[in-house]
Amino acid sequence: MEGIVRLASLKISNIKNVRSGQITMPNTCRKRLTYKKAEVLGLYGQNGSGKTAVIDTLYYLQRIMTGKPMEEEIADYIDVTNHQAEISVDFNIFYEAVIYEVSYKIIVQRCKNGAEIIRETLGCAVNKDGSRSNKTVFMDYQRLDKENVFTPKKRLDEVVEANAENKTDLIVARKMAEKSNCSYIFGENSRDIFCRKYENNFKHYSVVIQALYKFALKDLFVIRNAHSGVISANFLLPMAFKIEQEEVGMKGDFAVPLTKPVILTTERKEILDTIVENINMVLFTIIPGMKIDVYNYGMQLTDTGENGYRVELVSVREGIPPIPIRMESEGIIKIISILNALIQAFGNPSICLAIDELDAGIFEYMLGELLDIFSKSAKGQLIFTSHDLRALEMLDKDSIMFSTVNQDRRYIRMKNVKATNNLRDIYLRGITLGGQDEVIYEETDSLKIARAFRKAGRAISHE
Repeated sequence: MEGIVRLASLKISNIKNVRSGQITMPNTCRKRLTYKKAEVLGLYGQNGSGKTAVIDTLYYLQRIMTGKPMEEEIADYIDVTNHQAEISVDFNIFYEAVIYEVSYKIIVQRCKNGAEIIRETLGCAVNKDGSRSNKTVFMDYQRLDKENVFTPKKRLDEVVEANAENKTDLIVARKMAEKSNCSYIFGENSRDIFCRKYENNFKHYSVVIQALYKFALKDLFVIRNAHSGVISANFLLPMAFKIEQEEVGMKGDFAVPLTKPVILTTERKEILDTIVENINMVLFTIIPGMKIDVYNYGMQLTDTGENGYRVELVSVREGIPPIPIRMESEGIIKIISILNALIQAFGNPSICLAIDELDAGIFEYMLGELLDIFSKSAKGQLIFTSHDLRALEMLDKDSIMFSTVNQDRRYIRMKNVKATNNLRDIYLRGITLGGQDEVIYEETDSLKIARAFRKAGRAISHE
C-alpha cells in the first residue's frame, strides 16, 4: 500500500510581506486525524495582504521536496528587512495501520547566488494500535555543522548499522546537495540512501521520507498566477494534468499554444488526447453543450526529424463548426486549464491542489457551485485564494481563513460564527466595524482617493 499524505498546516516567516502567518486545514482545525473527506480552504483578504505568499511557498516547498536546486529568485521572496526565511509544514501520513504526524522545517538564507538552505529538520510522532509516541526530530541537517552529517547520532547510527558504506555515501551526498544547492534530506543522492529497506527502527523514517517525496512529485499541484497570466495574454493554454502509468505516471503542465497549431510527437499527442478525454467528462456539465477536441491537420516532421502531428485545440458545440480554443472567453480557458487537476483532487484523497486567484474570469455563481460540490463530494484537498465572496456563502467557517493587517499574525479564522450565520455578512461587518481578533482591512478613505484622482487629473491635463 502507498501512504496517503495530507497537508495539515503551513507556517511561514519572513516571506514577502508575511513576518509570521499560519494556515491550518479544516481537519486540523477540528482536531480530526482522518483522510476520509474533502478539505477545502479558501484564503480571503485585501490586495497585498499575504494570500499569494501561501501559494508561492507551496510551489517552492514542492521543488525543495522533490530535490530540485533552489531557484535564484527565491531570494526575492525573503523579507527585505531580514536575511532568513522559515517554512514549517505539518503532514499526516496514513500508512497501513500507522498514522505518522510529520513536521518538516526549512530555514532559507540569502547568499551571493540567491538563497540556500542552512537548516532542515524532519520530525514525527507515530500513532499505532491506539497509542501515540512523542513527536521527536529524527533528522536535523545544519549546513554550518561540519562535524556531523546530520543529527541525532542515534538515527545516523541506524542508517550506518544497515550498511557500513552508507556513512561515506551520506557524506558524499551532503557535499553534492550543497554544491547543487538543493535539499539534503530530499536530494536525489541522500534520498536514495534514506529510502532503502531497513529492518531496524529507521524503517519508520524511511517510509516518511519516501511518502513525502512521492506526495510532492505526484500529488501536490500548485497553480500560480503565472499560469493564469499566459492565458490572459492569449499566448498559452497550460493544462495541469496527472496521468497514472505504472509506477510513477506523469504530472505537470501540458502547454498548448493559443496563437497557432503545434507539432507534437506521437507520444505527446497521446498524452494530450488522454487529458482532453478526461476534461470532456466534466466540461459539458459546467459549460452546457461544450466539449474540446484535438483537431489534427495531419502528419508533419518535428524539428528533430521524427514523425509528428500538427494539431490545434478547438472548441466544439452542437450545431456549430469547431472554432480555435483561443476564441473562447478567458474564463472558459481558465476552467479548461485547471479541470484535469480538479478531477484528480476530486477522486484521490492524497491530492492537494493549490490555486491562486481561483475566481479570475470564472462566473461567481458557478464558482460557488463548484466549491460546494467539491466540499461535499470530493476526496482530496483544495487550497485557493479568491476575491469573490460567493464562496463565503457556500463553505463552512472552518474552510475559510482571512488575511489581516498584522504582519506578525497574517491569517485568522472568524470568531463568534454560528452555523446559521452568513459568513459573507460577518466578513463585511468585520471590515467596517471590526470586532475580530485582528484588523482585517486597512481602511481606505474615499474622499482622499477622489481628491488624489482629481489632483493627478489636473497634473496630466497641464502637461
